[in-house]
Amino acid sequence: MSPADTPAPEGEPSSPDPAVPGMEEIDPLGFGEAWSRTVASLMENPEGVTRAWTRYLTDMTAATAAMTARAGGGEAEGPIAPGRRDRRFRDPAWEQNPALFGMLQAYLLTGRLGEDLMGEADVDETMEHRMAFLAEMVMDAMAPTNNPALNPVVVKRAVETGGASLLKGFQTFLDDMANNKGLPRQIQPDAFTVGKDLALTPGKVVYRNDMMELIQYAPQTDEVHATPLLMSPPWINKYYIMDLAPQRSFIEWAVQHGHTVFAISYRNPDATHAHWTLDDYLVNGPIQALDVMRDITGAERANIVGLCLGGTLTAALRGHLAAKGDDRIASTTLLNTLVDFTRPGRLGAFTDRASVERMEKRMRERGYLDAAEMMGIFTFMRSNDLVWNYAVNNWLLGEEPAPFDILSWNGDSTRMPAEMHSFYLRSCYLGNEIARGVMELAGTRIDPAAITGDFYVLGAQEDHIAPWQGSYMTTQVLPNATHRYVLSAAGHIAGIVNPPSPKAWFRTGDEYPADPEQWMASSTKHEGSWWEDWTEWIGQRSGEMVTPPKMGNRKHKVLADAPGSYVQEA
Repeated sequence: MSPADTPAPEGEPSSPDPAVPGMEEIDPLGFGEAWSRTVASLMENPEGVTRAWTRYLTDMTAATAAMTARAGGGEAEGPIAPGRRDRRFRDPAWEQNPALFGMLQAYLLTGRLGEDLMGEADVDETMEHRMAFLAEMVMDAMAPTNNPALNPVVVKRAVETGGASLLKGFQTFLDDMANNKGLPRQIQPDAFTVGKDLALTPGKVVYRNDMMELIQYAPQTDEVHATPLLMSPPWINKYYIMDLAPQRSFIEWAVQHGHTVFAISYRNPDATHAHWTLDDYLVNGPIQALDVMRDITGAERANIVGLCLGGTLTAALRGHLAAKGDDRIASTTLLNTLVDFTRPGRLGAFTDRASVERMEKRMRERGYLDAAEMMGIFTFMRSNDLVWNYAVNNWLLGEEPAPFDILSWNGDSTRMPAEMHSFYLRSCYLGNEIARGVMELAGTRIDPAAITGDFYVLGAQEDHIAPWQGSYMTTQVLPNATHRYVLSAAGHIAGIVNPPSPKAWFRTGDEYPADPEQWMASSTKHEGSWWEDWTEWIGQRSGEMVTPPKMGNRKHKVLADAPGSYVQEA
């Protein structure tokens, strides 16, 4: 999954497109229910409401006094400051201009008041997430930086350019209204090209079925580990998040560190694939890939890396193979993956039973879930970074969005087959069936207690799609596996695209208590990238060094150069 807007798929859906992609999934009735329940709860807690308002009014008084002191030439600190990572208010004018300082204080205190009031409400987790989502969206939209007359950076640029920046920004705004469903572009459509700028690690397509292509990457070392490595990506986006730009490609990194790497590249399904199930993805995806890898390399066992939904499928694969007595997996790496869905984070607000039923209705009409519906939710889950940041840059400053490979990949989203996605939502988000040991897949029951072996489990501290506290629970629901849990910096995708750099860090811990916060408190922070830590871990589980296998074989002939044809499908 990924937080970005996406181009519409070919063909018109049977129902009208929303004004903003994905916003029809943000159900106003659901928000209305959350609002009414929250208000009703607060009415029953007058002491809590009084506590929140008292804090607000006390600090507003202090903020007003600080603003007055600054207006008189004095120095005074306000009661609140922007978060360390909040880039909106970095211009010195927000501190030096008393009026802007007072406006900033009022804005931040109002946002905190909303948080305090929601903290006093006694509502269930779904309602809490919905209200938090709504409050964050509203506060992000109300930020004074979104007003061209109040944003000092915008005003300075307009003066410097004689108003040309505002004119160009307005033209961009009109174009986005007409051609990008009202959202500011995060990246220019032609900024990156797959096979030219991205997905460049040399390799060959050595197998293809109706669902996926299997890519074998050419060796870049004289010898390789005897145990090959399979990359199992999500099929919500294209596989090449694992093979981004050179020096930022996890696949390239693994190849350069002596692994014979294979990667699954799923096709972009359409209405004709509505019947595809999760069983089909299991059998025709990683199981078929493992069979082909064994034919080509001669290795009886393989390591596997699963990412996000591809990681959830990998965990189910391990349970399926365990039920069959098949021990072909040497080690498993799960990247930003939920196996236990009791902590789904903000997505839990949109995966309750009513939301799933609405989604199923649309999927039955089309045969698939439109990529824009998912990406709209992910975008507005981080509207400050992924909407208003670009609104200011593109519409108010008149700038072009900077080229960014991750956002280019984000915009290359895919559809989800109706049958598969319905099963996934109901069995995982509603039923938590893998963790409970009741999921049935491809003729087997997935028993987490039967899954053994070594697991490298990665979470990202700022992940809003697979919250790290949720990914950590894998250490609890697979009780007979041996775990190494690692927490990376950044979010869902940047936490994975994490090559060594001076800013990179990760955390590890030797004990795995039931509470993830206890693990965090006792964990150790390390400088460097988790890629380096994983390289040592996987190297110990990949066998001796041998001569690299040939690309393909007589049974599985080379069909095309990487990245293949499925990744090019719109």
